[in-house]
Amino acid sequence: MADAPRKLPSLTITFPCYNEEGNVERVTRAAVAAGRMVTDDLEVVIVNDGSKDRTGEIADRLAGEIPGVRVAHNRPNRGYGGALSRGFVEATKDWVFYTDGDGQFDVAELPKLLELLDTADPSSKTIVSCYRIKRSDPLKRKMNAWAWGRLVNFLFGFKIRDVDCAFKLYPRTLFQQITMKSTGALIDTEVLAKATNLGYRVRQMGVNHYPRTAGQQTGAKLSVILRAFRELFTLYREIKREGKK
Repeated sequence: MADAPRKLPSLTITFPCYNEEGNVERVTRAAVAAGRMVTDDLEVVIVNDGSKDRTGEIADRLAGEIPGVRVAHNRPNRGYGGALSRGFVEATKDWVFYTDGDGQFDVAELPKLLELLDTADPSSKTIVSCYRIKRSDPLKRKMNAWAWGRLVNFLFGFKIRDVDCAFKLYPRTLFQQITMKSTGALIDTEVLAKATNLGYRVRQMGVNHYPRTAGQQTGAKLSVILRAFRELFTLYREIKREGKK
């Protein structure tokens, strides 16, 4: 007889949305379905990051319809890092899973991440950081990500296959121990750098990645890239000053 799937004591699922009116309902309902597979104590936090379309309106309707769903509105837009940080700070459950609001990941793969945990106790200081098996993005975006990943791994001594993959599971205790400063694309690197500095272990596994079917990507804008580099070297100096805890 097969072992019963591991369950988490409680879980927050959060994802940022900026002008995702074509995706927010689908992603929310998928998150609720996946979350209920792994815990009996679930909340889903949609972060509406100053959207100019109907994202906030749809998110508010979903929060009124689905138990355990709530919305955090950033007014004005705080950027990708600011949106993720808001979701992490809003979380109230033992574990925090995050993905993106663009629907390029299948949240139904969430239960697989639990197989990498030795225990469902968040005090285990284990993070599951996924990588995209086959990235469904334009070539320029993939090349930028490859170069960025090599640089980040070199600077912080990582061995992370896909540092910016938006499919990660964290113990919430981590966000009670660190202060997140990034407002842009550096947020994943910042969280992982500060976590490993505190002795957290990172387990990795592959997940599928799908083409965007609605909305527009913003991460490849020159302004976003330049901000990430400015924040990167500020973070590097901060980590070096702190040293290993």
